Amino acid sequence: MVTVKNEEQISAMRKAGRVLRDTLLLLEEHAKVGISTAELDRIAYEYIKKEGGVPSFLNYGGFPASVCISLDEEVVHGIPSKKKILKDGMLVKFDCGVGMYGVHTDAARTVCVGNVSSEKRKLAEVTKESFFEGMKVLKAGTRLGTLGHTIQSYAEKYGYGVVRDLVGHGIGTSVHEDPNVPNFGTEGRGMRLFENMTIAVEPMINLGTYEVYCKDDGWTIVTDDGKASAHYENTVVIKQDGVEILTL
Repeated sequence: MVTVKNEEQISAMRKAGRVLRDTLLLLEEHAKVGISTAELDRIAYEYIKKEGGVPSFLNYGGFPASVCISLDEEVVHGIPSKKKILKDGMLVKFDCGVGMYGVHTDAARTVCVGNVSSEKRKLAEVTKESFFEGMKVLKAGTRLGTLGHTIQSYAEKYGYGVVRDLVGHGIGTSVHEDPNVPNFGTEGRGMRLFENMTIAVEPMINLGTYEVYCKDDGWTIVTDDGKASAHYENTVVIKQDGVEILTL
């Protein structure tokens, strides 16, 4: 069921969004060669708890960590581990959620570790840019197909693959709510968005094919061709004349 949020809920989501924004900035600061993804997860957990929040992803559907940390060809849902060490030239994706006052926010960033190739760096830049291209068309009355088409057409101009098997989503009192928010689509099609709906928009863009598959751990999604992927996400509130981004 699609819901709109009241002012009290939106105010609470703003507070959770600020904690999440700062958590991601902290992770970016610590994303250096030699650190394990388990250590990064610990840093995020301790910061969120210190700020009075709850890591939304911890034990959500059985996920065993506070942050999904995905490396290079891993698209999303990478499980932190002491054995997974950041190396020079990697793209690392942090996808995290923070719950406070009965509501949740969700956001993701792609960070370049050390001396990243120009090819990977461009992928990360375009993925972020595709999100903001989507924001230009997003307001009350916009159809989901128009948002998805805008993101898709921008990324595909660069020859990248836009992941089809994973999409954004509504968010609020639950981490995942209706509607699904694809990063692809047909302009003018799909449901209309309403004022004070809250959604997570999250382009997942691959250097090669858009095809992906799930690894044997049951969580980690990787590109079918082994090429790098990038991810950028924010939680937004739909407004009459645009959006408010809660996690920036």
